Amino acid sequence: MHGLMQDRPLTLTQLLRGMERQYADSRVITSYAAGPVTMTYLQTLERVHALAAALDTLGVSSHARVATFAWNTQRHLELYLAVPCSGRVLHTVNHRLFGQQIEYIQRDAGDEIAFVERSMLATVWPVLETAAAIRHVVVVDDGTADPVPADPRIVDYDQLIASALGTRYTFSVPDERTASGLCYTSGTTGRPKGVLYDHRSTVLHALMLQVADGYAIRRQDVVFPIVPMFHVNAWGYPYAAIMCGSTLSLPGPVTAPDRLAAQMERDRITLGAAVTTVWTTVAPHLHGKDLSAVRSLICGGGKVPTSLSEHYRSTIGVHLSSGWGMTETSPAATYVAQPDAPGIEPDRVDLLSRPGSSLPLVQFRIVDPPGSTNEMPWDGETPGELQVSGPTVAGRYLNHAADDGFTEDGWLRTGDLAVLDPRGAVTIVDRVKDLIKSGGEWISSAELENLLADHPAIAEAAVIARHDERWGERPLACLVLQPGQSLTADQVRAFLDGKVAKWWIPDDIAVVASLPKTATGKISKLQLRSSLGEAVGA
Repeated sequence: MHGLMQDRPLTLTQLLRGMERQYADSRVITSYAAGPVTMTYLQTLERVHALAAALDTLGVSSHARVATFAWNTQRHLELYLAVPCSGRVLHTVNHRLFGQQIEYIQRDAGDEIAFVERSMLATVWPVLETAAAIRHVVVVDDGTADPVPADPRIVDYDQLIASALGTRYTFSVPDERTASGLCYTSGTTGRPKGVLYDHRSTVLHALMLQVADGYAIRRQDVVFPIVPMFHVNAWGYPYAAIMCGSTLSLPGPVTAPDRLAAQMERDRITLGAAVTTVWTTVAPHLHGKDLSAVRSLICGGGKVPTSLSEHYRSTIGVHLSSGWGMTETSPAATYVAQPDAPGIEPDRVDLLSRPGSSLPLVQFRIVDPPGSTNEMPWDGETPGELQVSGPTVAGRYLNHAADDGFTEDGWLRTGDLAVLDPRGAVTIVDRVKDLIKSGGEWISSAELENLLADHPAIAEAAVIARHDERWGERPLACLVLQPGQSLTADQVRAFLDGKVAKWWIPDDIAVVASLPKTATGKISKLQLRSSLGEAVGA
């Protein structure tokens, strides 16, 4: 027996109604080198209507993949809405990827048109110039004076908007399973894979970000997504903010840490989101700022070092909180623990830097990792591979077989080694591929890194496996030191003594000027192993 409720699809077009009516006066603020630019939701919506109409005029097909190479700006937000709400697919591309990766991604996605910030054009033009499938390249003015190639396919974004301003576009997406967005994984262990979101999953994800005991995004918030809008839809924050009428403060093309800290003060930010490396660089610029409006700062891309979280608490009165997710999970999959949450003791700051429990609609389970020789069933206490399911989780990759990265019963294999406590809270132990097997026993590189990050002389730390004739593998600590500091292997061993088992402690260290990063700001252990000749897998 079916229920008798109205059959209305969950699509992003519903967000447009709120922008026109109850949230018309909410603001979108974009920072540029010349200063901030502010528009209301209603003014932004007028440009969204014009952009959708202009796509039709250009002859962009009704289900086209539309590529963007863009900063966190209002213009990018206009694309976030006009593209999927007109039935097309928004394909946000990371311009920091290697040229060959961008070329592969565009070919695999089948992009028909590309929107490119002027300052990014020199980087991506060699790929776009030879891309036969790209019919138009729309250049977005970001305040720079970089040259624009003479090519008949090139169109100016603001002229495109002006040509259709005043148009009232009819937005209609009758099927909620229509694809809305496309993002590719980082490809650190192979070629990037396409994750194709639909309207239903994107709407549900935006709703989950508003859950009171989760991220609790609400109308009173000023949301500051520093995480790039090309990275998993800026973790879904733009859609969630628009859905409930929050003010959006966007960092634009200039993201120097001192400017980010100044923007937090200027716009009275209440909720910010960025990867750990960004919050680390912003930390020295917090002093003297009035950041009393901040209620939550979300960290992703790895566990938050306790010392960094404590620095934020002592400086502005708010801890950094850790969330967990993947491109394949839209990406938020856990809620952020708050200091007053059940089970959080006042002196257990480390609990705030763990991912927490799964958000509503997301399910976790732990199984033996692939390739395990354990003949006994998983006992519920030892770490195993974290697997995820739910309506905001990918069911397969674009142009890949259904079983590539997924179990027979349809759960996503995350590749993360984790444990679940009795309350269902997850603790990520390590990436399965980053575990170090020494003398037949496992060592967690992630746990060592978190401990090393608390050393006052260490700015960044990464631990990788190095071949050892006797033990098979031994941990090597790769360290970036604070300016003017020095450190010996003996001092590192003394610091770790008593914190972990003695056989976990690295025999040696490698002091490096910087740690290689992926295009999304995470430490690339693949590059690190490659640069250290003795490292396992180099």
